[in-house]
Amino acid sequence: MAKEESLVAADLIDFLNASPTAFHAVDEAKKRLKAAGYEQIFERGDWKLQAGKKYFFTRNYSTIVAFAIGKKYVAGNGFHIVGAHTDSPCLKLKPVSKVSKGGYLEVGVQTYGGGLWHTWFDRDLTIAGRLIIKEGKSDGASYSHRLVRLQEPIMRIPTLAIHLDRGVNDGFKVNTQTHLAPVLATSVKAELNKVVADNGPDGKPIESPNSQKHHSLLLQLLAGQSGCKPDDICDFELQACDTQPSVIAGAMKEFIFSGRLDNLCMSFCSLKALIDATVSEKSLEDESGVRMVALFDHEEVGSNSAQGAGSPVMFDALSRITTFFSSDSQLLEKAIQRSFLVSADMAHALHPNYMDKHEENHQPKLHSGLVIKHNANQRYATNAVTAFIFREIAAKHNLPVQDFVVRNDMPCGSTIGPILASGTGIRTVDIGAPQLSMHSIREMCAVDDVKHSYEHLKAFYEEFTCLDAKIAVDI
Repeated sequence: MAKEESLVAADLIDFLNASPTAFHAVDEAKKRLKAAGYEQIFERGDWKLQAGKKYFFTRNYSTIVAFAIGKKYVAGNGFHIVGAHTDSPCLKLKPVSKVSKGGYLEVGVQTYGGGLWHTWFDRDLTIAGRLIIKEGKSDGASYSHRLVRLQEPIMRIPTLAIHLDRGVNDGFKVNTQTHLAPVLATSVKAELNKVVADNGPDGKPIESPNSQKHHSLLLQLLAGQSGCKPDDICDFELQACDTQPSVIAGAMKEFIFSGRLDNLCMSFCSLKALIDATVSEKSLEDESGVRMVALFDHEEVGSNSAQGAGSPVMFDALSRITTFFSSDSQLLEKAIQRSFLVSADMAHALHPNYMDKHEENHQPKLHSGLVIKHNANQRYATNAVTAFIFREIAAKHNLPVQDFVVRNDMPCGSTIGPILASGTGIRTVDIGAPQLSMHSIREMCAVDDVKHSYEHLKAFYEEFTCLDAKIAVDI
């Protein structure tokens, strides 16, 4: 493995291990942007922007938008955007997670997205997400959200022994309501802990108001990690997480084994590409457009939320930037037609054990570069023009690129690409790095493709303005 490939892949590993949830991914992105000189702005406040400067904002702390304004930018010029998503299929804790059965304490969870749920069995699991914390007392109290992550494996979803289900290897079908509740503890041990931990000075148990909805043991663990009292936890958004860290692996150290590659791999590559394409003031001297990355939440469940790609979060940013530099209301429409969106979401690599699942002439392979996704029924937003632009950038930098079309006899997935293209009118290409085990708790991709993806997206930021000026379509 070449040194440069190793550095980019190692950086991805750090990003993945810091990002067990969408909230943590945004937090990690925020830290990297600040370190690179990006200024945080807020949707609730006024924006004071300047050509040649770099900014970012978050929404719900699970979506983040960052942009760098070229020094030659004027209102009406285009936006060069890479969009990806921060969420992945997982098990999220229910509003009332307290489940007790058969002498066990279990945690009630609901499925988020289309996960391969059988892969969650017999994994060492923990919990991460955000808490809503009460600070202060009575009328002087304030409330804040605080990220939390329990590092130790605290629960597990055990499989049923084959002796009690002899036909399991003929087809294991998961009942997501009854089979997926993780075991937190036995009732006996939890009760012993409760006596020690929850008794007050008078010897009487101290019950948290939340203990009717969630196990006291779980609340104690969360409070201990967050430095607060259990009854200071007003609410939370938490999910089960695998404790096994992301690694560079394989006999030749050519693979990345990790959860959440879909789509934190593309989030990382687009974020790193933007940061490195705007690393100095000189990098924006000849730029007449705005370079942007938009990392959305809720793609895995349709993007229909206040912070999903179906919301106006990205369009609002385009509008506020344009109108800050000019009050002419027609310039936003002009800017939209001069803009370009790369919808970056992981792609399906050819599986050696299921080769018949790929169309014969469209079999993306590991190590072979980003995949351009096509679908005649507009499940992907790619067309000939947008594919050409992306392919031309690859050719100029000697980067490999591949094509994917789903078989005619199989349904096709989709991305944020068609949502944003139809919602804004921006030209869009759908692309992604090839991977195996998509939506498993443990996925895999190739080290080479991480470097290819980063370099391709960085080149897009640096060269799109010049290339686009040479293309004539609506004339």
